[in-house]
Amino acid sequence: MQLVLLSGGSGKRLWPLSNDARSKQFLKVLESNKIGRCSMVQRVWEQLGSVGLTDSTVIATSKSQVDMIQNQIGQEVPLIIEPQRRDTFAAIALSATYLYSIKGVSLNEVVGVLPVDPFVDSDFFNRVTDLEKEINNSSAQVGLIGVKPTFPSEKYGYIVPNSGSLKGDFIKVSHFKEKPSQEDAKNLINQGALWNCGVFAFKLKYIISILEGRGLPISYEELIKQYEILPKKSFDYEVVEKASEIIALPYEGYWKDLGTWNTLTEEMATNIIGKGVISKDSKNVHLLNELDIPVAVLGMKNAVIAVSPDGVLVSDKEVSPKVKELVEKFDERPMYEERRWGWYRVLDHTTFGEENEVLTKRICVKAGKNISYQLHRKRSETWTIINGKGKFALNDRVIKVKSGDVLQIPVGAKHGIMAITDLEFIEIQTGSELIEEDITRIFMEWEEVESNCLIKG
Repeated sequence: MQLVLLSGGSGKRLWPLSNDARSKQFLKVLESNKIGRCSMVQRVWEQLGSVGLTDSTVIATSKSQVDMIQNQIGQEVPLIIEPQRRDTFAAIALSATYLYSIKGVSLNEVVGVLPVDPFVDSDFFNRVTDLEKEINNSSAQVGLIGVKPTFPSEKYGYIVPNSGSLKGDFIKVSHFKEKPSQEDAKNLINQGALWNCGVFAFKLKYIISILEGRGLPISYEELIKQYEILPKKSFDYEVVEKASEIIALPYEGYWKDLGTWNTLTEEMATNIIGKGVISKDSKNVHLLNELDIPVAVLGMKNAVIAVSPDGVLVSDKEVSPKVKELVEKFDERPMYEERRWGWYRVLDHTTFGEENEVLTKRICVKAGKNISYQLHRKRSETWTIINGKGKFALNDRVIKVKSGDVLQIPVGAKHGIMAITDLEFIEIQTGSELIEEDITRIFMEWEEVESNCLIKG
């Protein structure tokens, strides 16, 4: 069985800690026995490893999340990178062509698709593998995992069976019901309906045949080139709801959607992350602070306080899911990002007239990692090393650098840096267009840099 994890989302429901580059699945607020505090994606990857599924798993994601994934679970994980975001049908179709034309997976192989961030017991993934047997032994085109409801929720979608009884280990699906009223949810549960947790399974040939029937490429390279012609619609709408026979396997273990502050804080092992204090008379309060300034909370109840370079949220937990609508118009540059080499935090961004911007960042490159050898055409940079040691390349010459060194990078100059120890520096960008697109990458790996440069010391 092949698995595809879908990693997307803009993260607005967990604002201000999440943003377009750092969605909810990357927030390190959960606990792991192996690595201490971890993110949802790290937790899921660890669970997949415990049941032997990582070797057959790929992750489909957007360009903006590649560095974050590689930073958190390593650079060896195979990634399917969408050239643009076009919802889950396009992402799954692209993944199917990758498995077929690049990886050489048999058309009769069963493919499972699931979100990258379910909060579940490891047994959940054993249940996912059960879909392989049921797809092979039935005439169903699509198989689903349905969670047995524990209460009549209005937040989830429901998988409604033809009848409440199981057909062997699975139910045959009649239809779907999205976010019903509480009364309707009670009636659905009485009919044996299950929560839809976004897990699909199908034989590879089913999706490939859908693409062929629409005259779409089944070659990964060709579909990448024509990606914009794929419909910007969900897999549920384009495939699942049009399938003639669908089955669902019930799952009775622990499952939770941690997509909002009220549900996420319920699973945190501590009520304070970062610098701060909560008074003893405060009840059911969580504080998450990413800034290096203290936050004090006095006499509050049932609240979440989240502080990051992107903003500050103070909210009653019950209404915290509404934060997405409240901040929808915020479209600021992300102030904190994790990258494959470390992280950066924006300290200041000022515009002086139309042709002069100044952007100041604090950057950390982890020991043994490097920033690509690159150049900019619309900005100059000044780097001041504040901690650690490294190697700095400028216009094909490499020198060693340390705390206190100031490095000048003119417009158009080729440059890069590698950390010998954890290396921190302040970067001041000055130019007319301080955007990510003004980067021309020459070499990604430091070995390439040194082999093409003159070594000075």
